[in-house]
Amino acid sequence: MTSTLGIILAVSLMIIMFGMGLSLTINDFKRVLIYPKAVFIGLVSQIIILPLIGYLIAVGLDLSPTIAVGIMLLAASPGGATSNILTHLAKGDLALSVSLTAIASVLSIITIPIIVQFALTHFTDQTQEVSIDALTMFKQLFIMVLFPVGIGMFIKAKLHDFATKMEKPVNIASALIFVLVIIGVVFSIRDVFMDYLSEAGVPSIILNISTMVIGFLLAIMFKLNKAQAISISIGTGIQNGTLAITLATIALNNAEYSIVPAVYGLLMFFTGGLIIFLRKPLGVMEKD
Repeated sequence: MTSTLGIILAVSLMIIMFGMGLSLTINDFKRVLIYPKAVFIGLVSQIIILPLIGYLIAVGLDLSPTIAVGIMLLAASPGGATSNILTHLAKGDLALSVSLTAIASVLSIITIPIIVQFALTHFTDQTQEVSIDALTMFKQLFIMVLFPVGIGMFIKAKLHDFATKMEKPVNIASALIFVLVIIGVVFSIRDVFMDYLSEAGVPSIILNISTMVIGFLLAIMFKLNKAQAISISIGTGIQNGTLAITLATIALNNAEYSIVPAVYGLLMFFTGGLIIFLRKPLGVMEKD
């Protein structure tokens, strides 16, 4: 991957995270105290169950090291702005979705290095120290995630009307940027992309569907309302593909690890769209 593409990826992620920050306030974090059960279940689904399912898929399907690491890298990335948008369209609990995204993004500073380090060591059989520095990744995550989110929140607090007007265009721009990122990555690895497409497609769709179903059922099991269940389902099954791609290409300096996130980024819109389609005809309304 060229340094130019790496810079474009980093800037793209920062724009998306900035857009998310425009929809956040301090009160979103206070909801952790108001809705502790829903937040806890959502975080368990994203932080623990999701990587576990990713690992089981990688081992169960006997995936190649490249695809296995890609699956784990994707599973380590928390839901991003896309999950918030899909939650809103599917009439889920948007406040819960945004809160989960924010908290999971903060926690990812700790969880991503651990999960990625494990994946590289386990699936690539590297006995020497892997080419990843936790401190460097912390800095990258701060610059690409926390800082732009914080700027967005600051603007939201100081220029509320402006931030409200900018939310929709920024979200649209984020979606377009994500598509362009996928196209750019696919182009940069076009020589090997088709070779891995068939192998990456199956585990990607299994990860997507299984985690969405498990997230939904877990929420229902703990008697959360349907809107909250939808939020947790989408938050668990719709990962931040842009973050996974950026980490693969910048932190790990291996564009091939981004094959799974790129393929997944295309497939998740179909499953997310299906939820929206099913949600509306069913006329499922939020419960208090």
